[in-house]
Order: sequence, then structure tokens, then C-alpha cells
Amino acid sequence: MLLELKSVPDGERTPARPFDEPAEAPTAPRRRARRTPADRLRAALLALSSGHGEVQHHNTRGWSSITFSGTRHTIRMAFDGAEAVAAGEHLVAELSEHEFTIPGQLVADAEITGVENTLLPEPRMLVECEILMLEDA
Repeated sequence: MLLELKSVPDGERTPARPFDEPAEAPTAPRRRARRTPADRLRAALLALSSGHGEVQHHNTRGWSSITFSGTRHTIRMAFDGAEAVAAGEHLVAELSEHEFTIPGQLVADAEITGVENTLLPEPRMLVECEILMLEDA
């Protein structure tokens, strides 16, 4: 196998690709996966809790009435440590009045359905909430 040597600015020589290996064809840039409304909702909840929560469970089910359609989300988040528990308490206090900005969606209802606190061996809070998102037409 023959190696092509190319000079570099500081005078050193470094091996390049072998002569018998074809150059790699250029590829199109990768597209980022499109974020779903559920992804955006989780991100909004994490932002509301200053990034301290961890989503442990997220269940989504369809919802509709005569005039609206959307999805109902049940989300359980864990907050470990004193600082995270304080952020979880902030989430509990602010969720029902929070103005979500999720493109193409309207948050019609957001409520806390359960809170569980543990103090030992370290502070821990589990928060469960239900959020109804309607498709914004």
C-alpha cells in the first residue's frame, strides 16, 4: 500500500489517504429529527423547572370533542436533591397558570395530579401532571 505524503505549513510531513482508497463521496448534511409537540412539551416542563427535573414517564392519548381535537399527556417527573426539589415546588406552583408556547398547539388545561416527597436519604420529589393540548387551527 502506497501512502501519499503531503506537506503541512510547519514543514512536517504527514500521511494522507492511500492511493488505492477512493475518496469518500460528499454526503448531504444530516437533518435534525423534527421535534414533536410532545418533545416540546417535555422541554417546556424542564425549562419551567430550571432544568432540574427528569421525565420518568410520559403517556399520550388522543382526545377530541365535537369542536376540538388534541392529546392528553400524563407526565411524571423526578426531582433529586434540595435544589431540584425547590425547582419541582416552583413547577407545582406555576404549572396551572403557565403560558406555554408550543407551535401549532394550545394548552387548554394543565394540572398537578400528584406529588410525593421523600426526605431521606436525600430530598426527592415526584410530580405527576396532566396536560391537555389542543391542535391550533
